[in-house]
Amino acid sequence: MSRYIARSGVASRRKAEAIIRAGRVSVNDIKTLDPFLHIDPELDRVTVDSVAISHRQNRLTYVALHKPRGYISDLADPRGRPLARDLIKVPGRLYPVGRLDYHSEGLMVFTNDGDFAHMLLHPRHGVEREYLVKVQRPLEGPEVDLLLGGLRIEGILFRLDRLKLIKMTEKNAWYRVVATEGRNRMIRRLAEALGHQVLRLRRVRIGPISLGTLRPGQYRFLTLSEIREVLEGAPMQG
Repeated sequence: MSRYIARSGVASRRKAEAIIRAGRVSVNDIKTLDPFLHIDPELDRVTVDSVAISHRQNRLTYVALHKPRGYISDLADPRGRPLARDLIKVPGRLYPVGRLDYHSEGLMVFTNDGDFAHMLLHPRHGVEREYLVKVQRPLEGPEVDLLLGGLRIEGILFRLDRLKLIKMTEKNAWYRVVATEGRNRMIRRLAEALGHQVLRLRRVRIGPISLGTLRPGQYRFLTLSEIREVLEGAPMQG
């Protein structure tokens, strides 16, 4: 039962179990509290909060999108700004796995597979996120040590796993940044805490999934090997 709900995209496997135990799920109009109840997707009618889940929703979809700057990662925006989801011309419910802020660009993953999303997002799986970051001036040695050792901002410890200078001009510097944490605006907040301005931020990899040659606004379906590597929890380092 919990796996069926997760596959529908309603929630991750663990959250689906909590939803069932909370009494929010019914099978053929009978409430169930058993996350491991066996169902037949072809015959049984499953509802979550009285909303039916069709077995047709279980057709799993995995999409990699190059989100342009000036787009919102969420599925709705009260200010009416453009939504990254609208760039993907695939019908059905697809949810963002992690987010990029309005001014950032690069790789986003959308799916209706709750288990897949959980594998990418949960910190215990240690999935790497790789970014190219342009700052206004090069980092000093002690600043690099702080970023790799950990910097506490508003009571939260932020830390990068790897940091490498890849290009420097008279006006700015480009760094390749790798982190296993995906906290909101983490790289920008770290830079600001050290007095640096982030001029560009592009995510180029999430685990085994790479941005590749996708241009801003373009998307592709994930390969079977990418999906399998995430679900099996294989090493995801570049």
